Order: sequence, then structure tokens, then C-alpha cells
Amino acid sequence: MWPTHIKNFKAYLLLEKALSGHSIEAYERDIQKFVEYLELTKKQYEAVEITDSQLLDFFYYIGNLGVAASSQARILSGIKAFFKYLFLEDLIQTDPSMLIESPKLGRHLPETLSFPEIENLLSTIDLSTPEGARNRAIIEVLYGCGLRVSELLDLTINECYFDIGFVRVKGKGNKTRLVPIGQDAIKFTQIYIEQIRNSLKINPKNQDFVFLNRRGSKLSRVMIFMIIKDLALKAGIQKSISPHTFRHSFATHLIEGGADLRAIQEMLGHESITSTEIYTHIDRDYLSQIMRDFHPRAGKKMAT
Repeated sequence: MWPTHIKNFKAYLLLEKALSGHSIEAYERDIQKFVEYLELTKKQYEAVEITDSQLLDFFYYIGNLGVAASSQARILSGIKAFFKYLFLEDLIQTDPSMLIESPKLGRHLPETLSFPEIENLLSTIDLSTPEGARNRAIIEVLYGCGLRVSELLDLTINECYFDIGFVRVKGKGNKTRLVPIGQDAIKFTQIYIEQIRNSLKINPKNQDFVFLNRRGSKLSRVMIFMIIKDLALKAGIQKSISPHTFRHSFATHLIEGGADLRAIQEMLGHESITSTEIYTHIDRDYLSQIMRDFHPRAGKKMAT
């Protein structure tokens, strides 16, 4: 009867919940994992016979296999939806998944670079070349502002307010925010713009973007990754780093310095510190002060 119940459940998700085909397939995969477990362990239970005991045994089993807590939570979500459907259809008297809690999602600490490692990496950049001057500015902005790689690539000349020490970036969901930018990032970005970028033959479609390749076109995500991998190799850094490493390092170094978590939240463009908190506006002068006081490369003379 499992195939019949799963088939009807998929119809329910499509017709009554109006879920996409992709979402329905994901739910089906979650349930199939449990069915496969029953087959592997030779437990001949029909869907309507399942109790919380069998479900707990299943999650204990996949936990021992090394399935991440985040993946377990995803599977549990699908299974809960399935048994809720059976309950709503009066096919079972009680929902066996009702009291099963989602596994605690352990947070793996992201890879970060220490401040000496940042300094070492920056020192490997050859500032005598156009690409070197550009790459120094890129790293300074990634680390000095905590930007996502997409935010760096989309940064425009018109959104750099160096006179007041801020850049305006477009984050997730096309939401814009003002982020403080330190003196080192300002210095090297201005050098790049005035001495390198201004001499390029710029693609008309990319006139506004700050960081360009040698052909005057917008840089790609892949190019940023390659630049960082090459610099890490030259600096002898063994860690697996990416553009996001500088964002994590930005936040970590501010936290270690004692910066306010809400200020860091705003600078990173996170909706909330937790999933239930609403976005909190913080005064720009306060963000500037946080940057000056706690970021190792912010400088003490940033205008406000």
C-alpha cells in the first residue's frame, strides 16, 4: 500500500497545496528513504501501521550513517507532511510524527583567515601590475566590507561614497544596504579606479561596475575564485578558501574585537540574527564607529 499512499499524497500536494513538481519530488524522496530503511531492515510495516518508534529508529539509523542534521531535518519535514496527510484523510488515528523533534542543526564553523594570514595574502600581490592593483582592491573590499561575491561584482562607481566612508550594495532579494568601508579599502579602490580602470576601454554595458577585467567587462564569479585560489597558493595558505572566507573573517574579527552583533548583522545584510527577529535599523554613524573601533584594517580616520 505504500505506493498507493505515496501516489495519492503527491496528488494532494499538487492539487490542494499547489506545490511545484520539484517540491513534490523532494517530498517523495524523503518518504522513499524511510521505505528503503524498512526494506533494508526487513520491517514489514504498512504506512498506516507506523508508530513513532519506527520513525525514531529510522532517524537513529541515518544519524549513525553520518547523515548531517540539516539533511535529517529535511527528511523529517517530508515525512511529517506525509503522515499529516494520512491523518487528515482519516487513514490513521494518530500522527506518529507529531511529537518527533527536528534534529539540532549543529553549526559548522566556517573557514576563516587570521589577521596575519590576511596580511600575508595581501603581501603576495604584485602592485606593479594592473591586475595586481585591481586584485588588492578586490581583497580589501571583500574583507573590509564583508561583502558577498555577488555584491562585490555588482558594486558600481555611483554607489561608492568614499567621502563619507560607505558603499551601497545590493544584497539578497535585491535589498540594498549601506556598508562602512575602511580606509585601506578606500585607498586601494581609488588607486585602482584612477590609475587602472580609467585607462581601460570599457564595454558600454559595464560602464558602472567598479571591478572589470582587462577587456573592460564585468568580472565573473569564477574569476574571483581563481584570483583568491592563486593568492592563497602564493601565500602558502593551506586552508580551502573562497570569496566567502573573507566575509566570515570580517565578521569573526569584528566579533573577536567585541563589536555589537546587531551591527555586524546589519553590515552583513542578514535579515535577522535568528529566524524570528525582524530586520533592525542601526544608525550609520554607529556602524562607522563599530568599524573604526573593531576592524583591523578600518583605519582611524574614516570620514562619517
